[in-house]
Amino acid sequence: MPEGHSVHRIARQFDRNIVGRRVAASSPQGRFVQGASMIDGRTATSVKAVAKQMFLEFDDDLWLRVHLGMYGAWDFAGEIVVDPTIASANGRMGQTNQRGTVVDDAVMDAAGENSLDSIGAPRRTRTRVRMSEQTSGLDDEGQPWPPPVVGQVRLRLLTEITCADLRGPTACVIQTPDEVAATIAKLGPDPLVDDLAEGEERVVSVIRRKPTPIGLLLMDQSVISGIGNVYRAELLFRARLNPHTPGRDVPEETVRDIWRDWVKLLAIGVETGQMMTMDGLDAAARRRAMARRADRHWVYHRAGLPCRVCGTEIVMEEAAGRKLYWCPSCQA
Repeated sequence: MPEGHSVHRIARQFDRNIVGRRVAASSPQGRFVQGASMIDGRTATSVKAVAKQMFLEFDDDLWLRVHLGMYGAWDFAGEIVVDPTIASANGRMGQTNQRGTVVDDAVMDAAGENSLDSIGAPRRTRTRVRMSEQTSGLDDEGQPWPPPVVGQVRLRLLTEITCADLRGPTACVIQTPDEVAATIAKLGPDPLVDDLAEGEERVVSVIRRKPTPIGLLLMDQSVISGIGNVYRAELLFRARLNPHTPGRDVPEETVRDIWRDWVKLLAIGVETGQMMTMDGLDAAARRRAMARRADRHWVYHRAGLPCRVCGTEIVMEEAAGRKLYWCPSCQA
């Protein structure tokens, strides 16, 4: 499932490539025909991400709300202007092959997590293609335009030069401004949206009165926004906190440290496109981590492997239907 950094990256790409443009909307799959017809021909006027949801505004106060869920993704094609605020700190975002490559000194992993191929900055993208003035036929490189529909596309948003295809979302709905406000009101604070100090107080207040295990609370989007399975495991390890500890038993300062750590890690994720959760790496180790997920995390996806700190075997267990990774020694 895309975590908070991915959705913020997607929103920023929409801001660069869709906002301010008239959009032709359709539902090739046929499951969003009415919704697509409501925004077809309108101009996208703004976009924002909150938690794991993106809200794209159109004129006449219509909003498209998209929650990618477990399997959703945006695929872009055409001319794509990369938002420089989400380019890698050591280079620009770009495409990668399946073996991983280096582009302008930016290290891309084999899954394309730091590229326009990734789910966080939409995938399978043909970038910097200069389109002809026509809206159909071939582009300047002789490729079909608009691009052919491939697979089950819930929603296609098409400008004169850019195409965005949405596949497999959990939610894809049209909302009024009041409905958008109501949706956002149900979400916990997002470090990239809310005041940091106010967000910290909200998180502390909620967690410190809950009997629910902290490992479940961090995944509850009404408590804190954007944290998914990877960040949950890594934040708990970095706090050396047992995931089964009831929220009300977690020391207040520890809750504050987790919030502040999330502020830090989310910013890194948006900047690099990768869920980098290890600190104190030298230059060579950091490049390895940026290129290979297995070198990027403390405990996530390391079941049965020795803890990087104490050597104890990392445990994986089911928690509310999701895999939870933790060290029974460091997080005792």
